[in-house]
Amino acid sequence: MSLSGSRRLAPLALLAPLLAAAPARAEIEPGDLTLTVTAERNGNAAPFAREMVLLRIHGLYRQQILLEEVVQPTLANFSWTQLGRDGWSKARLPDGQVGLAFDRTIAIFPHHAGDFTLEPFIHRLTVNDAGTRRVVDVRSEPISFPVARWTQGSGGPDAKEPWWLPARDVTVTDSWSPDPETVKLGETTRRIVTVEAQGMVAEGLPPRPVMRTRGILTFAGPVTRETIITPSGPVARATYQWDVRPGVPEVIPLEAISIPWFDTVSRTMRETEIPARQIGGGLVDRDGGLAPPQGASPLVAAAAGLAAFGLGLVLLGFGPGGTRLRLPASRRRALKRAAEAGDPAAFRAEVSGAMQAEPELAAIWRADPEMAARLAALDRAVYAPSGGAAPDLADLARRLGRGRRIRPAAAPASRLKPLDGPA
Repeated sequence: MSLSGSRRLAPLALLAPLLAAAPARAEIEPGDLTLTVTAERNGNAAPFAREMVLLRIHGLYRQQILLEEVVQPTLANFSWTQLGRDGWSKARLPDGQVGLAFDRTIAIFPHHAGDFTLEPFIHRLTVNDAGTRRVVDVRSEPISFPVARWTQGSGGPDAKEPWWLPARDVTVTDSWSPDPETVKLGETTRRIVTVEAQGMVAEGLPPRPVMRTRGILTFAGPVTRETIITPSGPVARATYQWDVRPGVPEVIPLEAISIPWFDTVSRTMRETEIPARQIGGGLVDRDGGLAPPQGASPLVAAAAGLAAFGLGLVLLGFGPGGTRLRLPASRRRALKRAAEAGDPAAFRAEVSGAMQAEPELAAIWRADPEMAARLAALDRAVYAPSGGAAPDLADLARRLGRGRRIRPAAAPASRLKPLDGPA
């Protein structure tokens, strides 16, 4: 927790507009200077360790104040932070006169369970007492402050997992750009998750959740935290960011990420979640024909049928050159983009997708000693703990994009004798 200073000194110039309305009094009487400290316990119950409790410090003064200073107790066994600036305002007193009101709000966080006492706060005032400067210490009453011990089955402030998150309410906002279902192999989408918790400060929000699943590459971005001060208390906000890139052409499911939290109003454990999503599978590939099929003449249809028959013979190995294999144009473009970006991890993801989609080409690459050595160097650059020099990605993309021809195997000699005897 961030700690603010326990002493503040207000010069006379800052209080002058308010002092003008406060009449000078000949002497200080009982009740002219009062200071109260109120602990706002969540659900009117004893807090647990690390649960935030607000201390409302309120002073009401009839006398003219020249200087002021708050002397805060040590608050042993607590972390604390001041929320916002001190407030000074005019106040109508019970007898109808106008006085000064002082307000300060402090958030405290007990370190562990036990019975504690908050010692008095002191507001040290320099007042005008019948034309004479006089220093007066105005004390608050001590406060009994018990901190409850966690007795529920799981979780709690002392458990390592899950993260202890006590709040009045927790909301999660999940946004993607572009929509993850439209992302194809080699493309990137950015996920931004915002967690807001009412009734706590930003330092108490959990660290960035782990988003990991098979088939994606994730690049974590910065985490931003802020505490928003409202009249009802602080609101904590944390924003987590990832760049997500699919590494396989299939649809990739992302499971929901659960965020358990303790409801400080109902005093029960609750749960919210970062919703489940899927990457890919949302839109038809625009490289494929989206235009409606057009009718063809019988001659064109016949010619197309003969061409398809001839192509089938070639692919089966009956053509003069055997089978010719090559990566689709979309994959070749993806490899080229990753090479131009100088991103070995993205390039390796594209290679993995190509190997899964084209197993015959993958077998040819592994059988080629030169290609196998280049792919091994790429793996070392991406996966080895100490890293390594990546191969020339542009050259490797060109080599992977080349067509390869598979020659048909010669038919084995028949072991059967001719039916008509020796030729």
